[in-house]
Parts: sequence; structure tokens; C-alpha cells
Amino acid sequence: MSNSKNHIQSDLLGKALVEVGIMSEERIEVKFNTPYILQQNGASCKDHESIFISNGNINVEGRAESHTDLLFVPTTDNGNFTLADVTIGKNFHWEQKELQTFSGALRIIMEDNQLTAINIVPVEEYLTSVISSEMSATSSIELLKAHAVISRSWLLSQITNKNRKKTTASGMTETEEEIIKWYDREDHINFDVCADDHCQRYQGITRASTKTVREAIEATKGLVLMCDDEICDARFSKSCGGVSETFENCWEDSPHKYLVKVIDNADCHDKLAEDLSIEANAEQWIRSEPKSFCNTTDKEILSQVLNSYDQETPDFYRWKVEYSQEEISDLIRRKSGIDFGDILDIVPMERGVSGRLVKMKIVGSKRTLTIGKELEIRKILSESHLYSSAFVIDKEGDGIPLKFTLTGAGWGHGVGLCQIGAAVMAAKGYSYKDILFHYYKNCTIDENYGNKI
Repeated sequence: MSNSKNHIQSDLLGKALVEVGIMSEERIEVKFNTPYILQQNGASCKDHESIFISNGNINVEGRAESHTDLLFVPTTDNGNFTLADVTIGKNFHWEQKELQTFSGALRIIMEDNQLTAINIVPVEEYLTSVISSEMSATSSIELLKAHAVISRSWLLSQITNKNRKKTTASGMTETEEEIIKWYDREDHINFDVCADDHCQRYQGITRASTKTVREAIEATKGLVLMCDDEICDARFSKSCGGVSETFENCWEDSPHKYLVKVIDNADCHDKLAEDLSIEANAEQWIRSEPKSFCNTTDKEILSQVLNSYDQETPDFYRWKVEYSQEEISDLIRRKSGIDFGDILDIVPMERGVSGRLVKMKIVGSKRTLTIGKELEIRKILSESHLYSSAFVIDKEGDGIPLKFTLTGAGWGHGVGLCQIGAAVMAAKGYSYKDILFHYYKNCTIDENYGNKI
């Protein structure tokens, strides 16, 4: 293995490698299921190794020496190891810990007084896991092919952008009247991507792969989406709610010509959806259930896209959340760190092309403030993340409202591919290229990513 700072590396067989940050803990327990050696001294690993920090160095239980980092390398082609208590869905409503198994090498480093476990694995093997982790491995072949291309494109776009320049991971503008924040994937300094929803779900070989997944990876091997000779930053979400959002309304004010508004409808003749930035149009759209690819209750299709913990949420296309005055005033105070007093009103100030709120005014008895962008709105109005920022507000009670009801559309930021919509398209007989060109405009499919990184 080459130095981790090289990021897209190659092993002796010339395979491109990616480094994935799996977990950070004070102590990491590893079970080696096949023979591994510790590269620093060539020593064979025990079946179980307990790793911890002592005196500013990394130590392995029962071994005298200490190191600043460790690299465990398999001695066979099918080498794999298991990590305990890996957190998935961090800060989301489905957060939980799992026992997960990974192939490839394991690097242990120190970050912020904790140990970080990094899996080093070939890019195409990483993609096999991502496809099986982001959705069911039993999904239709065309859906799996489409997701293989966008997952590969997203990964390589993040890495090539990092290699060219330091990208901005967040931004904020603040005045007395307004706080606008946006959050994007951070540039991880010591590895390429993390393993959770913050980047792409990657759960090693824990999620059972299938012959169909492997066929999808092989059939699209090396294929990436390209726009203006750059690999596309191919974003995706669970459900767009009928219309996809633009990049700049969720993240940095930097339009991406391939991440633009898409009406998720084969006919694309819905007049109401033509301008959902208009409040009256957005309200009517969100309160209705217009025909869209992602407007489905087909359990077989949904089970292809959604893992068991995703299916705990039954409402994907339209949803409703209710808060009492006590609940919403306490929630907003805790999540924002600002005491608004009683919440008197929540006022839409600016909507994106999908009807998602980009700016929202909170009117309280003690303070009034406009906040944005979409993720900040979702964070403040939920214990984890509100399903989306495409919602309308109803109040009950005179004077100080007794209850607020949010009626919403979609699940996620809504930019790029809509996973549920794509699953429906595949079930209707669309090819993976049809799916890709429906959700990503002004782009082409390139056959050789190796020359682009």
C-alpha cells in the first residue's frame, strides 16, 4: 500500500484504491477473519486485537511497541476483518450501531484524541458495497447500473476536486435579521470519504451483495458522468417529491449546469410545477399528490431502494409533522441556541425551484430571525433532520398558536437523482442511460475515468 495522503492510490495489480473512514472511537476492537500482518513490523495479527491510545501513541493490547499509526494488511486475496459498534445514520433518526465486516487493508490513525479506522479498498469493490448499502442488492439491474455510475462519478469528483484545490465545506452569512448556513461534504484530510450518509453509505461486505450487483458494476466499469470535461458531482436523494432542486439552493452559490430542475414526470406538462418558487404554486403542489415517478406505494419497488431501517419511515412522497407550542418553542431554542420565546409564526421567505424553502422567518415573542439554507431549516425543525424543507405551515389558535402543522414533500435535499423515482423508472422499463439523462442534464457518459484523475 502507498502512503494514505496519495488518496486514489494503486496496489501492485494496478487497481485504483480508495480510503474510507469507518469510525472514530477511544478504543477499537478488531476481529481478523483471515490472516493479516502489521506492516510496521511484519508481525502476524491475532484473531482479535484491541487498539487504544496511551501516552500519545497507538498501542495494541499485549504488544510492547507503540506507533503513530498502524496498517494491517491481508496476506490473502479474500482478506477481511470485522469492527464492532460502527455507527450508521449518524445524527439521523435511524442512528444505530452495527457489527460490520470489511475486505482489504485497515489503517488506524489518531484524530482529535481518538482512533480512526480507515478501510483501504479497490474503487470497484467500494462501489459494490455502496450499491448494496444505499439500496437493496435485489434492486433491478438498470437501477443498479444507474447508481453504479453516479456513485463512481460522485466519489471521483470529490477526490479530483480535492486534489485540484481545497473546497469549501460550509458557509455562513450572519446579520441581526438573518443567518444563512449551508453544509456540504467536508474534505477529509486523512482519508478520501467517510462511510455514512454524510458521504455515501458504505458498509463493507456486511450488506450481502448479489450476482446482479456485481453484473451492474462490471457492465458500467469505468463509466462516469461528465460535463464540460469534468466528472460530475452526481448528487442524489431518497425522494425529490415530484421536482428536483438545484445545487445552489442547497449548498454553495455555484450553479452546476447538470444539477438543475427536473420535473419527475414522464409527460413533464404539469403547469403548476413550472414555478414552485411562487408561494401559491408551492402550497398547492405540496398539498396535492401530483403524478410523478417517485409517487409510489408499491412495496416491492420501495423494498428495492430502501433498507430495513429506511422502511421505518412510511411517508416518502408526502408527509406531515405536528408540534404543540411548547414542543416547537423548546425544539427551536435547543437546536438554534436562540431563545425566540413563544413561536408566533413561521413564514416562508424564499423557495427553490422544487418548492423547498431556502429561507424561512421564525417570528417569536422575543426574537425574529430569518434562517437558511435547506439543511439548516431541517435541522432546526427536527430532533435529527426534517424529511425535507419543501413544506407549508398551518397554525391553530388565536394570538399565540397552540399548534403548528408542517405538511411536506419528498425526503432529502432533492438534488440530482431521485432514488425512488429511478426505481420506478427502472420498473417501467427505462434503461440506466434513460434514468441518468432524465435526472442529470447537459452531461455525457465517459468510458474511461482513469484518464480523468
